[in-house]
Amino acid sequence: MKEPEKYKILMSGGGTGGHIFPAIAIANGIKSRLENVDILFVGAKGRMEMEKVPQAGFPIEGLNISGIQRRLTLKNLTFPFKLLDSLLKARRIVKRFQPNAVVGTGGYASGPLLKAAANAGFPTLILEQNSYPGITNRWLGKVAGVICTAYEGMEKYFPAEKIVVTGSPIRKNIREMKTNVSEARGFFGMDENRKTLLIIGGSQGARRINEAVAQHVEQLLATGIQIIWQTGKPSLDMAERSLLNSKFRNRVVVKDFIYEMDKAYAAADVVVSRAGAIAIAEIIQVNKPAVFIPLPSAAEDHQTRNAMALARKNAALLIDEKNAFRDLF
Repeated sequence: MKEPEKYKILMSGGGTGGHIFPAIAIANGIKSRLENVDILFVGAKGRMEMEKVPQAGFPIEGLNISGIQRRLTLKNLTFPFKLLDSLLKARRIVKRFQPNAVVGTGGYASGPLLKAAANAGFPTLILEQNSYPGITNRWLGKVAGVICTAYEGMEKYFPAEKIVVTGSPIRKNIREMKTNVSEARGFFGMDENRKTLLIIGGSQGARRINEAVAQHVEQLLATGIQIIWQTGKPSLDMAERSLLNSKFRNRVVVKDFIYEMDKAYAAADVVVSRAGAIAIAEIIQVNKPAVFIPLPSAAEDHQTRNAMALARKNAALLIDEKNAFRDLF
């Protein structure tokens, strides 16, 4: 019996969950459709993908790459050397792996990998989930063979003939969510009959949202609700300190990162979230009422643009971060 053809796919997406989890979703989708496939991720050393990708069951290699700081800093002086080193290593990975296709979803490592692959003549594809592309994808748009987007009207950033509007890939456990409310709240050790607020600031948390919650958490809990609060690592201690003397402490689950987001969504009655493309796609998928607080420093304020698409149709509430204290609490 003839062996099925072996497919080899290189993937790169990192820095934030908005780049990593779509890449993992795509990889899992490929595995479900191809019987005989090798998938190798390439990430940036020291970044979030070096932890999350192996946890999802895929191998990953790291490049010594970082971004350019927006302010003048000595770190920027090392960028050209890191970029050259990463391009050389990416070229070696591509030559060794001989991929059938190379897919990038954004993040520092996507640039060197897809540039090396395109230069070597391998098929390349990038995914841009946001209404305004990041600097890596804007650069790669010139060399990538196909550009998949979540939004229409991206011709102002990319060559029109390369664009395919696909939407954003969603993790299978969220796309096919099977956990009911009772099971989900039980998983988090919560009252199955109490209204539940889920607060998420993206994969790394959101300092301003966390500060607002910390200052008003007692007021929130006094309304009778319970809270699942993803803080990100930098805000975890602050969040826990804000609850030390709370008489409602047993009604709050605080985590720096939630791996079981399908259960978190299932447990929630309302979601407070940043407005990254993947967060919006997932919240739409699970059909939960949402309050979006866009990150104001996002490039070209693209998170506000993302959220406006829903707010204009009365499908979500949109709050400026500067008014979060007043409008949310």
